[in-house]
Amino acid sequence: MTQKAKHTHDFVENYSGPLAQGFDRQIDLATLQVYLQKISSDDLMEVLLPRLTEEEVSEFFNLINSSLKRGLSSEEYHGLFLKSPPPGPR
Repeated sequence: MTQKAKHTHDFVENYSGPLAQGFDRQIDLATLQVYLQKISSDDLMEVLLPRLTEEEVSEFFNLINSSLKRGLSSEEYHGLFLKSPPPGPR
C-alpha cells in the first residue's frame, strides 16, 4: 500500500496564469504561492541554504513564524503546517 505524501505542491504544477507582483491581489497571491512552492524544492534548498547568511536565515524564520502565528489558529498550525494533531491538554 502506497502512503499518501503529507506535503503537496500541486498548485505550481497546474497554475498557468501570469506571474507578477503588484498587478492585483489575486495574481500577487498566485505568484507568491508559485514562488513558495518552487523555492521549497529539495534541489534548490540543497544549493541555496548553505549560502544564506545567519541574518538571512533569521529573517526567513522570523517572517515565516510571524506569518503563521498571525494567520493560523493553533489547530490549523498543527494540522496544516506541522501535519500532526494538536497537543492535548497539559
